[in-house]
Amino acid sequence: MPMDDTERLADQYLRSLNLGAVVYEPDGNIPPDFCIDGRIAVEVRRLNQNYEYSDGSREGLEQLAIPLWKRFKSFLPSLGSSLNGECWYVGLDFRRPLKKWKVLRPLVESNLRAFMALPERSQMTLQVTPNLSLDLFRSGKDHGSFFVLGASSDDDSGGFVMGELERNLRLCISVKEQKIEAYRSRYLDWWLVLADHIDYSIDEVDRPIFRSEVMPQISHRFSKIVLIDPRNHRNTFEI
Repeated sequence: MPMDDTERLADQYLRSLNLGAVVYEPDGNIPPDFCIDGRIAVEVRRLNQNYEYSDGSREGLEQLAIPLWKRFKSFLPSLGSSLNGECWYVGLDFRRPLKKWKVLRPLVESNLRAFMALPERSQMTLQVTPNLSLDLFRSGKDHGSFFVLGASSDDDSGGFVMGELERNLRLCISVKEQKIEAYRSRYLDWWLVLADHIDYSIDEVDRPIFRSEVMPQISHRFSKIVLIDPRNHRNTFEI
């Protein structure tokens, strides 16, 4: 059976490690998906969620959530520096369908600038559009800009991006461990490689948090778990 996109991504990553010969489906149509140097078994899976529109079409949740997060992360600091140490977190709460960024941006900016102009500011929620609201809460730390991205809640997924990553990671681990149980004794080491379509392998800021606060809560028997950015096999996060 030919490789799918996720398997091709994993193949590129595994070969880049230069640990030995990489063989696809070494034992046929049973686990593992790959073998490295005849000794390391590797299982592969896509890590993502999907949203189904009323017309039946589907979209991976990451196709909106991640670009939206990145746009806000770069846009918010452009609205100005912190004022005498005053800095506010902006939490995104959204659901589909959502207007294009070129329509959202001026609406977001006008709402946030109006908040900045208030003589007295307190925690509040700004309803920018019916499907997008911004939760504002003051930071206890000066981050340099008046607004800084705090969190993102995708109402179609039911949780924060990092929370959804954790939930789906638990699911993938459980499913894969059950699948390989009958074959585990064939190889000393088993790896799990995931094409991360939820958070694109997590950025450098969130990685230490995920390692220290999330992973200790997830039990597994894999020697290694690696998240790969589906856009670039060299951008990886070993957790």
